[in-house]
Amino acid sequence: MKLSLANSRSRFGSPRGQRGVSMVLFAVSLFVLLGFTALAVDGGNLYVARNELQNAADAGALAGARMLYLEDGSSVNDGIADPTIDSANKVATDAAQANDSQKSAVEVVSALRGHWSFSTRTFTPNDSPYPVDLFNRTTQELDLDIDFINAVEVVTAREQTKVEAFFGQIFGFDGYEVQSRAVAYIGFAGALRPEDTDQPIAMCKQALQDGEEYSCDVGRFIPEGDQTGGWTNFEHDDSGASSASDLKDLVCGDGNPEEMRFGEDISTINGQAETAYKLLYDCWVEKTNQQEPWSMALPVIDCEGGVSPKNPLVGAVELNVVWITASPVSQIDNLPTDKNPGAPTQMAIPSEDTDSPSPGTWTSNDPSGLNRWSSFVDEFNLRESDGQLAEWHDKSIYFLPSCSYHEPKGQTGGENFGILARIPVLVD
Repeated sequence: MKLSLANSRSRFGSPRGQRGVSMVLFAVSLFVLLGFTALAVDGGNLYVARNELQNAADAGALAGARMLYLEDGSSVNDGIADPTIDSANKVATDAAQANDSQKSAVEVVSALRGHWSFSTRTFTPNDSPYPVDLFNRTTQELDLDIDFINAVEVVTAREQTKVEAFFGQIFGFDGYEVQSRAVAYIGFAGALRPEDTDQPIAMCKQALQDGEEYSCDVGRFIPEGDQTGGWTNFEHDDSGASSASDLKDLVCGDGNPEEMRFGEDISTINGQAETAYKLLYDCWVEKTNQQEPWSMALPVIDCEGGVSPKNPLVGAVELNVVWITASPVSQIDNLPTDKNPGAPTQMAIPSEDTDSPSPGTWTSNDPSGLNRWSSFVDEFNLRESDGQLAEWHDKSIYFLPSCSYHEPKGQTGGENFGILARIPVLVD
């Protein structure tokens, strides 16, 4: 059976009707295509602008955190304690504004110092200029203490000069407002830069902690067992092959010649290295005249398995060496001289010790060296690992961890032994 022309047109529609449908579909497709083009072009432009703003925020936060404390660590840098130095907030603002975003000035919405908590992943602004005590507190306690100023937050934006809308103008956008945020954190000294430490001696963290807290109230001595301290040549040597001959040029030198990396093993020696010990003793006598504490920054190692041949670096600590012995107890009655040393007769008290019954200097003229020694170790609270007052030990270094604020050192990442880091890290 044949279809008529009229039936055919009725069934499939007229050519003119088909052309009308095609035009509608083309218009819709063109509109969708323009939308995708606008999304691609403007989205890519926004991505570039946001990255530039993020770079500016990162730079500002890192610069501000690096200047968060004064050089000696005694105060938060608020621009008032030392008017010759810009505050951490201003340093952060200036560093962020030194960046451009698509040839437009970066706007700094805020640059604030405050506290960053890892446990809550939050930044709390705090404009206090006062540092908190790092002593006799755990890292977890400090993490939750909002008065511990340890971070700088910077928020950058393009709001006054919006990011340009190209195809977006077709849909009524005259530009886009964009923000970026960064938080830089200053923790405790971890990786140590060249010359951040003073002597080739590594302290065991087990001798510095009371439980998990860094304690500066009790002094100890080296060596005492295998978890007090030992010699080190500062080197990351896989073999742990440190030798006494490596130490001679390091004693009373410039400290660690190369960077020391947090968490990695450094070569250590347990026991006495005679030549190095004699050089250290002579240097101590020359520097202190055996009458004042000898302050030194030392690397801290984990000695869970004992000292030697290698131990992981976990931080840095500042100690006051208050005495070094170089004779048997039979000579303890002698007066302390460089040639014939006996028990001390006089020693300046570290400035942070304000509870001394004789502020400023401990003295004793008792002819009995044992009596002088007993008074001395009681004054400085020098203890054995069992808590008893420290006895006289031949060739031992008696130290008291420092309770003072210290110059920030190294890169963030170490455990708390009273020294903040100098180099911050981005955390948010």
